Amino acid sequence: MNLFGVLQISASALKAERMRAEVVASNLANVETTRTPDGGPYRRRAVVFRSANFDAELTAAGMREGASGVEVSGIATDATAPILRYEPSHPDANSQGYVAYPAINPVQEMVDLMGAARAYELNASAVGASKQMIQQSIDILRA
Repeated sequence: MNLFGVLQISASALKAERMRAEVVASNLANVETTRTPDGGPYRRRAVVFRSANFDAELTAAGMREGASGVEVSGIATDATAPILRYEPSHPDANSQGYVAYPAINPVQEMVDLMGAARAYELNASAVGASKQMIQQSIDILRA
């Protein structure tokens, strides 16, 4: 694989991890949301990744085939039942006085966010290293 293929793969991972971080941030922001436009409490969301094949793009650019990467295939909504808390004075309480809250574990979400941030950093480092190797190759050709 050539260095431009590495850049393509890392770029796809950067895009996917950015989306993952945005979804996790949305989950954390809505941990106490009891009412959504769809009705009911907010539902936790998770990014679903899939393998992406860049053969067509690389072949069209006259580069070696076989590069792959990652892409977001969708955002899944968690079907876990909401957590019920007894709060009879809450405006969203049901007839028994229970309020449905999202089934979101903030600790798990923070771990997911840290994982997304670390993966983003690693891919950004790979892009930097690839750029440096390309520059060094150009410098060798000039000499």
